[in-house]
Amino acid sequence: MGRLGVLGAGALLGALGAALYLALLTGSPGALILVYLAQLPLFAAGLWLGVASAAAAGITACVAVLVAGGSVVSALFAALYAAPVVLLVRQALLARNGPDGVLEWYPPGLLAAWLTALGLALAAGATVFLGGPSGIESALRDVLTPAVDRLATESGTSLEPLVSLAALMAPGAIAASWMVMTASNAALAQGVLARFGAAWRPSPDLAALSLPIWPSALLAGAAAATAFGGTARFLGVNVLIVLWVPFCLAGLAVLHAVVRRLPRPHIPLAAFYVVAGLFGWPLLVVTLVGVLDAPLGLRRRFAPGGSIGGTIHD
Repeated sequence: MGRLGVLGAGALLGALGAALYLALLTGSPGALILVYLAQLPLFAAGLWLGVASAAAAGITACVAVLVAGGSVVSALFAALYAAPVVLLVRQALLARNGPDGVLEWYPPGLLAAWLTALGLALAAGATVFLGGPSGIESALRDVLTPAVDRLATESGTSLEPLVSLAALMAPGAIAASWMVMTASNAALAQGVLARFGAAWRPSPDLAALSLPIWPSALLAGAAAATAFGGTARFLGVNVLIVLWVPFCLAGLAVLHAVVRRLPRPHIPLAAFYVVAGLFGWPLLVVTLVGVLDAPLGLRRRFAPGGSIGGTIHD
């Protein structure tokens, strides 16, 4: 496909992404599902035709959202949807020739680290935008006061501690949910493209995911910060919430490596994801495994010889 075709395909997919995002303006509850998938066409453009196509998709989508929804809505789309997709696609498509002449693609662990860095930036931006811890608590209290007062009257107990807890965790929860959305759209786009033989790069092997050292160091610092009060505790709690995502991925990598030793690995994997989807708590166990993976080398112990995903260092 020529350059014009690449840019044209990206523009069409960007227009589709903008249409999904603008469904939010309809006010329908079901539109949230479409908004959640708005990154999917942008990722598809990049993982199919390259970074230029992803950029064309992002620019087209931003312009369309600007025309239909205004500058604020367009700015949010650019910051939360278009720019992160272009950056992550650019990193995902990096490759080099290894010592044995085999092409080594950018490893999944470093992609998870980039996603984590973006999530931390989003949590920081949300904190500043909402006016810091006190501003967040005030805003949540204004929004939740009617419901809180009604529930407090019915139950006879004060729900103020729940409001304070929600305010404490809000930036990290926003960032973590965005990270899950972004990772899900990227994985879905790559999976569909790979299924039809149209993916630019091979799909990263989750079992090969190994995080760099800095998330573990940050985890230790954030955990220590929660022992203090005030701003230190607020920052520590929210950093821990953001770090849940990469360490959950690291734990899933260990799980995938372990089940590969079984004769039919797809059966226990499917059972795990069903139970995790129904109850949620298995993901907390997996996250703990992911935290222990770095110091104990669990993934390296259980992974079969050789790994997919490359050894490029950033």
